[in-house]
Amino acid sequence: MGTIVMAGAAVLVVLGFGNSVYWLAAAAVLFLYMQYGRGASSTPSRGGSSSGVMPGDYRAYRERRDKQAKWERRYRRERPFESRRQEREKKGK
Repeated sequence: MGTIVMAGAAVLVVLGFGNSVYWLAAAAVLFLYMQYGRGASSTPSRGGSSSGVMPGDYRAYRERRDKQAKWERRYRRERPFESRRQEREKKGK
């Protein structure tokens, strides 16, 4: 896959000597390949893990969850009327 992308980019660069738009297309192809193409094939699968959840992933999840809870507590503290209204709407549904 990488060989095809590199060959395509080289062709676009050669064509770019006549029309510079092809150089932009070559740059876009290389950028998209670096962002999405190469990373997708080189990431290891998670199926080999014995516990099912990797510790680093869980730690990051816990940090996001705690940060979200902190912001929700702050919102309820700073806007008590709005938070009560939202709770009433939740119970009504």
